Amino acid sequence: MSKYFIFIPNLLSIIRIILVYPILYNIFLGNFIISIIYFVIASVTDALDGFLARKMDWQTQLGKILDPVADKLLLSGTIFILWLNEYIPFYIFIIFISRDIAILIGAAIKMTLIESATPLPNFLGKFTTILQIVYIAFIYLKEIMNFKFSLTSLDVFIVFITVLSLIVYSADWFKDIKNYHKNE
Repeated sequence: MSKYFIFIPNLLSIIRIILVYPILYNIFLGNFIISIIYFVIASVTDALDGFLARKMDWQTQLGKILDPVADKLLLSGTIFILWLNEYIPFYIFIIFISRDIAILIGAAIKMTLIESATPLPNFLGKFTTILQIVYIAFIYLKEIMNFKFSLTSLDVFIVFITVLSLIVYSADWFKDIKNYHKNE
């Protein structure tokens, strides 16, 4: 009976994709309260779709694509609009976007060279995503509460973790490709 609901995690990912536009548009307009409401809903759908997919065994091939696409659209889009409106420094934008692009390219190369399935995120990758969401939440709170403190320490920490995450992903890809070619 529960297999009839296998579409729910994918539906939640689609809802997250749909929420990207109102989140970004409201940030652009400076409506951080409205935007954070959408952002929280999107974050809840992210947690819920993963939970349901694992706990109820509702994982699908489509979901393995939709979930990371929704995550990348949400985080990359939010980072882009925050930079565009000068809420975050340019180097944060570049490092976040560069990591995401490098991960997409690296995964594509790995999948092509060793004909593997979609790579799963590692612990550090998931941790980095959570930290990026927390970073965005700090920016929201700073703007909503009109706080006048610097995020420089948090900027440095998030950059370090983001770069470290990319290094770990890269090392894993090289190791997998080397092992694949060694066994050929």
